[in-house]
Amino acid sequence: MEISLDLEFIRRILDQESKLAGEEIPSRGVLVALGESQGRHDERINAAPDVNSLACRAGCSWCCHFTVDVRPVEVFRILDFVEQKFSDERKARVYAEIRAHAADLAGLDDVARMRRNVRCPFLDTGGGCSIYPVRPQTCRNYHATSSAGCRQSYEQPDNLEIDPEFAPYVYQAGAAHVDGFSRGMREAGYDHLAYELNGALEAALSDPAARERFMSKEPPFPRLVGREVPEEFDDLEDD
Repeated sequence: MEISLDLEFIRRILDQESKLAGEEIPSRGVLVALGESQGRHDERINAAPDVNSLACRAGCSWCCHFTVDVRPVEVFRILDFVEQKFSDERKARVYAEIRAHAADLAGLDDVARMRRNVRCPFLDTGGGCSIYPVRPQTCRNYHATSSAGCRQSYEQPDNLEIDPEFAPYVYQAGAAHVDGFSRGMREAGYDHLAYELNGALEAALSDPAARERFMSKEPPFPRLVGREVPEEFDDLEDD
């Protein structure tokens, strides 16, 4: 789907979020800074001029079976939420599912993962997200104006040509926000690489020292290969 970019709109969000992230990460700590950023992320998407065109509704969960990338800071915020909010029985069930998914996906490249439907371990029986307040940036930014394309992607995982229809301003607001926070992470020296959700969660669960390494600005998951994600709008400065 091709859209016309509103460069002023994008630059404003980029500048605001990178500035706030740059201030909050060293002063409040990276996990708190992410929480503040996630609140702004939701606000920006909800304020987008075309937000009412979205088809996303509670209980629609086709996209909750697609591959999800996370950054380490998101992994530790998710695990903190689970430890605080989930019962012991529920934690055991979710952690077992994470480990099973991680084993199933181990060794697959990005394209192979895109062709594999895997139910998110945090998808509840009613089709809702059980970690909604701390859901990853990838999930926050996945929206569509029709659920038909999402369902088609779910039913035809080998067809990578399916292109769901996105709302242009929602897309630009979310992507610019993520770029801004990522700049703050990178400039502060934290690992900002992207890792597959289940593999990163399993790595953090199996190695308690992962958090300490991350907070010390060292690679937290040495046995995983992270992916450098180019900023969505990294070429704007040349326009």
